[in-house]
Formats: sequence, structure tokens, C-alpha cells
Amino acid sequence: MRRVEVGQVQGKTVIAKLVDCNDREDAEKLRGTEVAVWPEWLTVANSGEFYWFQLQGLEVFNLDSEPLGKVTSLIETGANDVLVVKSDRERLIPYTKNAVKHVDLENGKITVDWSIDF
Repeated sequence: MRRVEVGQVQGKTVIAKLVDCNDREDAEKLRGTEVAVWPEWLTVANSGEFYWFQLQGLEVFNLDSEPLGKVTSLIETGANDVLVVKSDRERLIPYTKNAVKHVDLENGKITVDWSIDF
């Protein structure tokens, strides 16, 4: 594990100087390394907003209470994020106000306006 010596947010990215990583050669050795943070380090999301990790694994149901599967991942697109929902098949559901009607973290459920046939 590496510790952050100093860092800052720059646009949609974070720039960080790691302890004992003092030049380009040191940094190059870390290429491909996974970066993670403890959830308790994150700021509390605003009402109606969620971190992606909170949505992964939630069960997805449509307005008729038909199960559509579980969120396995999310895709970032230019227009909006997309939920990747898998069961017997994969569904790509846009994370928009029109499609996502309710997220219930406590009960592990997302309700969407989405036909089971899509």
C-alpha cells in the first residue's frame, strides 16, 4: 500500500504525489496498479446522488416489479452513465431521471421505468 503525500482535484481527475515516488521512473513502476480509497474517506453524496460502488450489486426491478437482474457495473458515456444489468441476459439502462425512478440502498433495490422485453 502506498500513502498519498499531497494531492488535489483537477477537473474530473486527481493528481497525487505518493510517498517514496519521487520521479518519473518511480511512477512508471506503478503503471497498471489499482488505486482505491476507503469508503469512509469519501464525502457524503448529496441527496439523490450515489457513488458507483453503492449501485453495484443492487437488484433492479421495473415499475411492474419484474426483476431485471443485478447491476454488475456502470459505463460512463458523454451523455449519461449507463447501468449494466445482468440476469439471463445483459441490459444497458441509462442512468437518467426518465429511466431510474428510485434507488433504495437500504433494501438493495433500484426501480426503473424499463420494459422486461428491452
